[in-house]
Amino acid sequence: MRTRLKQLTPKFVWNAGRAAYFGLVHARQWPAAAFHPWRRASKRRLAALKDHFSGERCFIIGNGPSLRNTDISKLADEYTFGLNRIYLAFEEWGFETSFFVSVNDLVIQQTAAEIAALKMPKFLTWRAREWVALDSDTHFLHTTYTGPKFARDARGRLWEGATVTYVALQLAFHMGFQQAVLIGVDHNFATQGAPNTAITSQGDDPDHFHAGYFGKGFRWQLPDLETSEQAYRMARRAYERAGRQVLDATIGGKLAVFEKVEYDSLF
Repeated sequence: MRTRLKQLTPKFVWNAGRAAYFGLVHARQWPAAAFHPWRRASKRRLAALKDHFSGERCFIIGNGPSLRNTDISKLADEYTFGLNRIYLAFEEWGFETSFFVSVNDLVIQQTAAEIAALKMPKFLTWRAREWVALDSDTHFLHTTYTGPKFARDARGRLWEGATVTYVALQLAFHMGFQQAVLIGVDHNFATQGAPNTAITSQGDDPDHFHAGYFGKGFRWQLPDLETSEQAYRMARRAYERAGRQVLDATIGGKLAVFEKVEYDSLF
């Protein structure tokens, strides 16, 4: 029915109606996301991080299989953003990432205790408050599925862009990093299906660095690579307009938005 209605409606009318609808959705979310004590505390912490790392570089570590072919030891003394279940690699690496980011509801629901136990600055979607309580390391972000934008200030609303990597890019910009380098962002999945469909894993995970990342019985959403690419293009424009840079050092990655660079050449 929705598809048929969209076909019959002039595009400008459909887009205007869609924008108005999501505007109302965001308006309903805004009071709690602005004034709840946990959000006020988070915004104070985010304010302290604004441009705090100006001129520095950081690495945003995706969770693709290419991480198994990447010498992560080189990052021990770098600023790093870890995403979702990256902590499964910490023991092997011998160090933890500088920051942790997670915004996917299914991931957070199923790993809330593991996330709560992490002892580095954590950046979680405001929706995560249902499963993870505020602690001294937690920053709750007002992230949304809709309303494409690139947030230069993470105290306001951030669009998720169908990938936590995009949220990390917005955070890195907020913190003032001059250069953000992507690794492990393979942008290529063996598991196929309709974007954003929630499925339950039936065995070992072929799409991430660890077989148990989304292992048997874990519910997760299939990737929306088209929306992710839209988001990445927005990130590239924002960084370039600010005289900053995003590089892609993923080994064998399929993403074609950012300038490619050989990982080992960065050290």
